[in-house]
Amino acid sequence: MKADATEREIDDVLRVVKELGFRAHPLPGATRTAIAVTGNQGAVDPSHFENLPGVAESIRVTKPYKLITLDLRPEKTVVRVGDACVGGDELAIIAGPCAVESRAQAFAVAEAVRRSGARFFRGGAFKPRTSPYAFQGLGEEGLKILAEVREAYGLKIVTEALDDHGVDMVERYADVIQLGARNMQNFSLLRRAGRSPLPVLLKRGLSATLDEWLLAAEYVMSEGNYNVILCERGIRTFAQHTRNTLDLSAVPAVRRISHLPVVVDPSHGTGHNYMVAPLARAGVAVGADGLIIEVHDQPERALSDGAQALTLEQYEQLVADVRAIHEVVTPAPVGG
Repeated sequence: MKADATEREIDDVLRVVKELGFRAHPLPGATRTAIAVTGNQGAVDPSHFENLPGVAESIRVTKPYKLITLDLRPEKTVVRVGDACVGGDELAIIAGPCAVESRAQAFAVAEAVRRSGARFFRGGAFKPRTSPYAFQGLGEEGLKILAEVREAYGLKIVTEALDDHGVDMVERYADVIQLGARNMQNFSLLRRAGRSPLPVLLKRGLSATLDEWLLAAEYVMSEGNYNVILCERGIRTFAQHTRNTLDLSAVPAVRRISHLPVVVDPSHGTGHNYMVAPLARAGVAVGADGLIIEVHDQPERALSDGAQALTLEQYEQLVADVRAIHEVVTPAPVGG
């Protein structure tokens, strides 16, 4: 749309798209609104739209993904979660234990997370474990503890949903739905998350290509939820010195294609405590919008992924380090 297009002109375009039997996706930007059209089985005649009042141009998108591209939205998406955000000027820190184990444990970690100035608290209530005998999470009781953390500390809650029922519960207790690596191509779950009012944090699959990851985000957005955060968390390779291979090249690669914010998970990306801080610093240096860090008050007693969790002291030092790097690599505002 033109920069001065009125709400009525935008609504008229949306109406025409609907009358043609397609789906319209209005995406307001800093200077203009873009409207994506999906649901067509073949090429659509651009003359349906380009002569409508307020339309600047009609562009045919030939790439397999439509909604996630810079072609549609040149400005970076900022995902807002109340008074916090991912993709803005501030480095987003999402920190907490791998799994919620007890109220005491969650509150001990949350105290350190809030003290560090982070805005988001992560913790798993449902844990997809490789072994059926491993700790599977506290379920709804864990979600209730997370809601208590939000009430007590004002932190935004990020937690994983494994299925449609899990999304229903996360919507009741949390602020951001995490879709884990093992569910990146669970297409029915992606669609359900796409109908949610909550933002979605989408982790890259264990062996997913960049295109597969972006198309998974496209599934979410095609249902109308445009608040998607991409998370690089390492992929499986032949390397044996690390749990996964953290692909930091994915951050600038996504930047060339998509407007969606990208965060890095150096905890799952390495699986080793001593690797987390160096890779977190590197992730910020290559331009990540945020970090997901696993923190535990007693890592040696953790019921899930204790080997990659930082102590409270290590976490506080890391936050200071990555914020200093972020100040160096982030361009100063114009006129600032």
